[in-house]
Amino acid sequence: MKAVFRMWKNTRMIILVAVCAAIYGAALIAFKTVIPLIPGITEVRVANIFPMPFGLLFGPAGAWGTAIGNLIGDIFGGTLGPGSIAGFFGNFLLCYLPYALWTTLLPFGQKSREWNPKSLWDWINYIVIAFVSSASCAVVISIVVDALGIVPYAVLTKIITLNDTLGSLIGALLLSSVFGVIKNQLGLFWVDLMEEEEIGRPIAGSLGAWLVTIASLVGLLGGIFTSLPETTMGWIGALVILFASLLL
Repeated sequence: MKAVFRMWKNTRMIILVAVCAAIYGAALIAFKTVIPLIPGITEVRVANIFPMPFGLLFGPAGAWGTAIGNLIGDIFGGTLGPGSIAGFFGNFLLCYLPYALWTTLLPFGQKSREWNPKSLWDWINYIVIAFVSSASCAVVISIVVDALGIVPYAVLTKIITLNDTLGSLIGALLLSSVFGVIKNQLGLFWVDLMEEEEIGRPIAGSLGAWLVTIASLVGLLGGIFTSLPETTMGWIGALVILFASLLL
């Protein structure tokens, strides 16, 4: 989490925030009304191919860019409202968790932060994290939107999780095609732009990673397997996800 704040001292990382926000925001606006799922709330988000690659390529710059880009999409797409605040944090997690979990979600986590499309373990790690980050995003957004009385929690969590997971999986093709160019030719891989001291070490990386994973499952499915209301499980899941993210 340290890098999330320290990156603002790095000019190139700040520029990457702007680039990611512009790309994500533009993609959201362009496809905002093409295939609406819940009018005014969510749609088939073609732009969801970007957050996970942005996170693995640009680290915290990608996370801030995705969050800001989602807000831009809401503003210019005509869907700005109270739920946009939850959307900001949810989309931040959608991009933050992939790079934060990449080396901490044991036994899937990798020693290297670099993406290797020839590695089976990288693919397994990618798929697992795609689901966890998508579910976490869904839980955080949906519980707030439900509390505002806009869309039922049980419905929205499933839609966002599916939408985001599919987008992230397709995004693997994008990541595989541009990783070498971004790192070797452009020199914009986030780990190469920041000092190790700026990146820091997780407070309790593996613990935080598994808390996020379990909390995302609790928030998504807890209401099905317990007698507690789904919204209660949603609040528990969302709060644990936010807390555990600070440990990464």
